[in-house]
Amino acid sequence: MNKDEFLSEYAVDRRNTCCVKWDDLKESFGEDGLLPFWIADTEFKIPKQAQKALEERVKHGVFGYSLTPKEYYEAYMNWQKKRYGTELHQEWMRFGSGVVQSISTFVQILTQPGDSVMILQPVYNPFAEVVKNTGRRLVVSELKNENEVYSLDLADMERKIGEENVKLLIFCSPHNPVGRVWSAEELEEMLELCRNKQVRVIFDEIHHDLIVGKKPFVSGLSIRDGYYRDNLVVLDSTSKTFNMAAFDNSHVIVPNPQIMRKYDRFVEMQKTPNGNLLGKVAGEAAYRNGEEWLEGLLEVVRSNYAYVKEQLRSAFPEIICSELEGTYLMWINLEPVVSSADVEDVIKRDAKLAVDFGDWFGKGGAGHIRFNLATTPENVKKATEAMISAIRRYKQQ
Repeated sequence: MNKDEFLSEYAVDRRNTCCVKWDDLKESFGEDGLLPFWIADTEFKIPKQAQKALEERVKHGVFGYSLTPKEYYEAYMNWQKKRYGTELHQEWMRFGSGVVQSISTFVQILTQPGDSVMILQPVYNPFAEVVKNTGRRLVVSELKNENEVYSLDLADMERKIGEENVKLLIFCSPHNPVGRVWSAEELEEMLELCRNKQVRVIFDEIHHDLIVGKKPFVSGLSIRDGYYRDNLVVLDSTSKTFNMAAFDNSHVIVPNPQIMRKYDRFVEMQKTPNGNLLGKVAGEAAYRNGEEWLEGLLEVVRSNYAYVKEQLRSAFPEIICSELEGTYLMWINLEPVVSSADVEDVIKRDAKLAVDFGDWFGKGGAGHIRFNLATTPENVKKATEAMISAIRRYKQQ
């Protein structure tokens, strides 16, 4: 499906539909009337086959306690095998209500209160919140940043793992917000370090279907033909791929049977939700029939990225946009043209845009914004023009 066909069939106005992205601006940003490019969901309907599957299930009219359909496992595992060569087994799989909820669960399973947990900033800000809220010690290793090309600082990681007695690493792959798709070589070096230092790894692979650039996604489960599987867990969801966050349905993949037993005991003790039936109905249909829909979405994202990058570069050659390899979240360094202290004033108060500000992701994000490209070209054009005009006014002061 090409970009124009996708937009014609799936673009939708989400205002006044209890949409967090559009209808919660006053609560989240302190004012209404902003054009939203923040929270990571889209202005696009789910695949029509998933809509149809939901309609058929709703006609049945009963929504009591339910099992996970065996067809869901088959659809999900076939999707991973076909697209990424990732081998999965049903006994490795469980379900949660969301990736962040599952990260919190595994932090509590794999560590004790007071233990050190590492994250690699700038990174999705709930990682730090989960560590602190569960009574663990947060240890930060900053990604290397060479002209907005980010990489792992393995020497810094190794030093801090030893000094802080780190027990667990929460790892984002592809990386939100800097847009990196990690290579197999990078992942193997990181996993080898963690294995040698007896550090467990939680892989957040929620953006793994959103591959915008040419680098292929490689799951942590596949490195060295699964050599590191016993030392990691993988979390993902239909929420980003197919815009299904409201279903509260995510995947928990645990190849290590000892960790899985701990997980099952914890879930039973906490009575944690085991996913959502309608989310599984929609997800199964999307995994079976959603490839064309996903390719349409990715074409929209690629086109929007190229437009924003070219317009910003033309107006202000000093602005640096990180190469978008994965996710639909553009990472833009405005610091060459706007003081870090003034970015919020310029972007929110003058340009009237709601974006995620870089310092929310850690000190290395200062001066940056995270800009959601998974929307219509019309919205992107309005926002880009508003951003450029606001920066020009700022520079003229």
